[in-house]
Amino acid sequence: MALKGTNQEYDRPYNRRIVLETIRLQGPIARGEVAKRVGLTVQTVSTIIRELEEQGFLLGSRELRRTRGYPPTTLTINPDGGRAVGVHLTPRGVEVAVINLAGTFVGRRSRKLPRLSPRTAFGVIAGLVADIGRENRRGRPLGRMLGIGLAMPGPFGVESMSFVGPTTLEGWQGVPISERLAEATGLPAFVEVEHAAAALGERLYGAGRGTRDFYYLHFSVGLGGCMVQDGTALRGSNENAGEIGHLPLVPDGELCPCGNHGCLERYLSGEALERRARAVGVDGWIAEAAPLLRRAIVTIENLYDPETIVFGGNAPPGVLEKLLEAAEPLPHSVAERAGRTMPRVIRSAPAEGAVLRGAAALAVSGVLSPRFGAMFAGEERPDRDPIMSRANA
Repeated sequence: MALKGTNQEYDRPYNRRIVLETIRLQGPIARGEVAKRVGLTVQTVSTIIRELEEQGFLLGSRELRRTRGYPPTTLTINPDGGRAVGVHLTPRGVEVAVINLAGTFVGRRSRKLPRLSPRTAFGVIAGLVADIGRENRRGRPLGRMLGIGLAMPGPFGVESMSFVGPTTLEGWQGVPISERLAEATGLPAFVEVEHAAAALGERLYGAGRGTRDFYYLHFSVGLGGCMVQDGTALRGSNENAGEIGHLPLVPDGELCPCGNHGCLERYLSGEALERRARAVGVDGWIAEAAPLLRRAIVTIENLYDPETIVFGGNAPPGVLEKLLEAAEPLPHSVAERAGRTMPRVIRSAPAEGAVLRGAAALAVSGVLSPRFGAMFAGEERPDRDPIMSRANA
């Protein structure tokens, strides 16, 4: 979708984000091209770019001169122009990371605390963020903190499935999560289900980078998935798309906490791995789960026709690789087409931190979104806008 600005002066916070997001997505890019893409005058864009350069968001460079005159300055995002916090909250504990605008980890902390209550969780998150800040002050300060994003198991707002059972966060029903997170950290806060956050992380920084349409299959305590189409995560009418773990693929199978029988994540998930490995060992679980992974893959391919499926998540070293090997050969599907160059399934880089990067990117995208900027339209104190504040963490 094209990003378009407005030449109304009071909409400067909105326009700043339009310009910044265009450079972030399209850079390196010349200011004249930015103006053309966003529908603003070159003068308006030049003024905004000067402000953003003063705030440290942009870097400019010139190509080598090949003809008469000076080549235009091209603009890119300065990776150190801002930071964001990513949080991954699961039934096993919490992990927190700070990333820069290039997706590089600046600091990372985790704590294993099974069955975190909301009261405990927000205090732990704030403490881990503070720990990262204190460590970095000994060397290089964190700089401008744009916001915080939290990824957690879903779905949200479904009585029979939300916060019910061992793959969810029980006791979190009705908690105003983003508000509580903002209160605990003092940062603009954004919340997403973990598989959608992981898909965002993969699209921006991981195995899905440069791929227009892919499906991300996320192996965690539970099992989720997200289709990314034209670079956008498909979230559904109520933001709950992707609960592939609750597909009832085993007829008359085990009872799931959601109330159905034979749900996929009862057999193919981190919780299932822990539970079954105690009885049959890890290799025994792989033998049980591989046929179901095979069914999941062919179901995804026939439903969504992605360029590829990216398979990632958290498991003991080598387990997901062995599981993929055991799932071969894959069944026939629409993915078996002539001239295919990309594998049907690719493994996300182990320990890549897609969920954390995606959660932090959620905060970056949120704070830099034009809709968020509209909150500051006509604001007499521009420093109230996070992208106009040089506050250090």
